[in-house]
Amino acid sequence: MRSMHGRGTVVRDARRMRTQAALTALALCATLALTACNGDDETGAAGTPASPSAGATATGAASPSAPAPASSAPSKKPAPTTPSTVTPAGTKKPPAPGSTCDHKMPISPDEVAVYRYTPEGGVHSLIVKHGNWGCAAPGMDAAPFDTVGKETFLNIAEDAKITVVTPVIDSPLSQPITLQQLIDWLIAHPNQGRVFRYHLDGAGVIDWMDQQYTS
Repeated sequence: MRSMHGRGTVVRDARRMRTQAALTALALCATLALTACNGDDETGAAGTPASPSAGATATGAASPSAPAPASSAPSKKPAPTTPSTVTPAGTKKPPAPGSTCDHKMPISPDEVAVYRYTPEGGVHSLIVKHGNWGCAAPGMDAAPFDTVGKETFLNIAEDAKITVVTPVIDSPLSQPITLQQLIDWLIAHPNQGRVFRYHLDGAGVIDWMDQQYTS
């Protein structure tokens, strides 16, 4: 009987020691809050509070000490716009007064300065000089017609269509006149070199002329 009683005491003592050890482990777990009470060491498992060093709250929001993630793609700033300076198609800017002229052709193909009239050879002929337009000087409202070479002759038809402006007539607008009216003016005002645009017919004779305005 004593033997059985002693064995029961040993069993009870062993159970008591296991119970105390379990209670001690639970108390340590609650105090340190480092590992799960069920023995799982993985932080963030169900029923386990997250470690303060994890850098995030229980809701997943970033910790105030954690820097915000940098954007993977840099933002692109819009390129500055440059005011358009393109001249509209079909327009040509005349040279500024006093600037250097750059002629594409040294002689205009359809303009002459008319100086005099002559009936030599039994035909109506105008004594002219070829040339091209220069640049208007400051204060001038028209460019000069720069003549080149020597005087030459151009035959003109009796029925040529002629339009003139000042000073051949007293008008800044083109007005038609007859060849005889032009001849009379050239005889009375020789060597003025008024500029005319002209056209030749198939025989090489002027069939129309249009006076160009010059100052």
